[in-house]
Amino acid sequence: MIKSCYIHIPFCKNICSYCDFCKMYYNKDFIDKYLLSLEKEINLYYKNDLLNTLYIGGGTPSCLDEISLKKLFKIISIFKLNKTYEFTFECNIEDINEKLLIFLKENKVNRISIGLQSFNKKYIEFMNRKYLNKKEITDKINLVKKYFNNINIDLIYGINNETLKELQEEVDSFINLDVNHISLYSLILEDNTILKTKKYKEIDDDLNRKMYDYIRKTLKKNNYIHYEISNFSKKGYMSKHNLCYWNNDNYYGFGLGSSGFIDNIRYTNTRSLNSYINGNYRYINEKIDNKRIEKLFGNLDYGTGMDCDLEMKYKYFKY
Repeated sequence: MIKSCYIHIPFCKNICSYCDFCKMYYNKDFIDKYLLSLEKEINLYYKNDLLNTLYIGGGTPSCLDEISLKKLFKIISIFKLNKTYEFTFECNIEDINEKLLIFLKENKVNRISIGLQSFNKKYIEFMNRKYLNKKEITDKINLVKKYFNNINIDLIYGINNETLKELQEEVDSFINLDVNHISLYSLILEDNTILKTKKYKEIDDDLNRKMYDYIRKTLKKNNYIHYEISNFSKKGYMSKHNLCYWNNDNYYGFGLGSSGFIDNIRYTNTRSLNSYINGNYRYINEKIDNKRIEKLFGNLDYGTGMDCDLEMKYKYFKY
């Protein structure tokens, strides 16, 4: 039985310098064609499973205009959700407004994941993202809290030349937002990114580890449970969708460049928009041996430190 589903929206108003996900610049003509093909893919493969989790990510789903959002949510109304479902929608912080939040709330979304990344103007500009000052960010988060109590924010650390003092200020600012979930990512140099073309140098591994340990310990002191290598939550707010991936459960992946895992087969969709629009969805099928994974990494006790070979497991799953 398949209990989770990921849907990829690849469009962005700007391209982050570090991003290697399947993405492209916003184009209304392409969006209409993409949504039509997404609907066909879902109708082809979805087998009326009752889902525990639904996740719309990107790209930047929140960059879609009102008409496109309505089309998207009409398409996904086909999915059956159980009574305790988790439905996450990704937003860039600058896209958040009351009208969008009301629309999401009315369409069964109950969890918001916000691409915040940093408060530091220097690093936001380095990442090619839109800068908002601390008051603007706080006001946006407080607006989200009017409609949703299950909120994640993303933090990127380990940027070259970032000091420990700057990191401490970042972590304090994130904690002060008082949301119940924080996702943590070290800046990694990936192929096919702006940083790669600029020959960016990653920080020293020892410094990276020192920063990671500082964040982990500080979040723990502030009542965040470290339940998966990059995810921290307050009690009762572990992401069901994240745990689906972590536990190697079956899940659908729909959309350009998305991946799914069904009956030990991991499939990956094409990253070519033309191929996708023409109905050529699947690109790679790969058999994964769960027993081999369990033998390598063992069963993890969530919330008890997570200090074993988590980095190895993260790299193993990060295809």
